[in-house]
Amino acid sequence: MSTPAYDLEVLISAERIRARIAELGQEIARRQASRRLVCVGVLKGSFMFLADLVRAIPLPELEVDFIGVSSYVGTESTGVVRITHDLARSIEGEDVLLVEDIVDTGLTVRYLLDNLATRHPRSLQVAALLEKPARAKVHVPIDFRGFTIEDRFVVGYGLDFDGRLRNLPHVALLHPR
Repeated sequence: MSTPAYDLEVLISAERIRARIAELGQEIARRQASRRLVCVGVLKGSFMFLADLVRAIPLPELEVDFIGVSSYVGTESTGVVRITHDLARSIEGEDVLLVEDIVDTGLTVRYLLDNLATRHPRSLQVAALLEKPARAKVHVPIDFRGFTIEDRFVVGYGLDFDGRLRNLPHVALLHPR
């Protein structure tokens, strides 16, 4: 087995993530006008955040769907967003919560908000585990934000480096050796 060419430094602990998600779940439920909500996870990075978040939202009618997009190569966003997996159901007339792992340039979320708006949901909001405001190229509304971080490359808790390190229970800084 080869030694990784990087070191990891915990940035946000698993305990802090759990506590913040519990707060977000309560906040989402309080602000939700109806008893029904469709949570749309952005694949692949949001899957851990989405799983924990939906368990923290005490609403009686909560549905989950996924949309897949691609815009990264290695540690850099290409700026070109493409859908790799579309929703399995209509969201017309539904209250929709787009769940994203990280908002950095804003280009992916802007693309998804514009795309999903054409499907005529009743409402469309965004929950993001992380936001990197220093990298923003376009403004996107984040209705429910977990943490704001500096412009550093992070992995863990669903976020990856070339498909690896998603399984970490925390968010970590990636330091190349």
